[in-house]
Amino acid sequence: MSASYKLDRVDLKILSELQRNGRTTNVELAEVVNLSPSPCLMRVKKLQKAGYITGYSAQIDLAKLGDTLTVFTEFTLKNHRQIDFARFQEALEKVDSCVECHLVSGGYDYLAKFIAASISDYQTIIEGLIDREVGIDKYFSFVVMKTPFSKTQIPLTRLFEDKL
Repeated sequence: MSASYKLDRVDLKILSELQRNGRTTNVELAEVVNLSPSPCLMRVKKLQKAGYITGYSAQIDLAKLGDTLTVFTEFTLKNHRQIDFARFQEALEKVDSCVECHLVSGGYDYLAKFIAASISDYQTIIEGLIDREVGIDKYFSFVVMKTPFSKTQIPLTRLFEDKL
């Protein structure tokens, strides 16, 4: 299956339901999207093969495991050549505490999200990046005090249904 696989409304419903509940059975999914189980499974496999579904994972309640610290960090690089961006991204991707990294427009280059055990753990991570000389000019840290909500589901229907 090529990347040019054309989605329809049923595919969008399948993706929406799987993002809501990745553990749903094929029979349950088929019922929700008004298909019989066999064609539903074939569609899911096509969506996986075409790269629309990139994986399945569990959502973990970190607070039940213990205290953690969430920090958003703005990074500005010293140089802005493609090799500089690639070096920084490669280094940051190797930091297991960095769970998101975004190249952004505006007053800085990257916005990254870290989940650390403590402020000293976070500082050790940042010092390690600086010591590795991955091109950081400056950084600003924003410690999260509270997360009133965090959504894991993207409103696929609202974003893409009119494009089908």
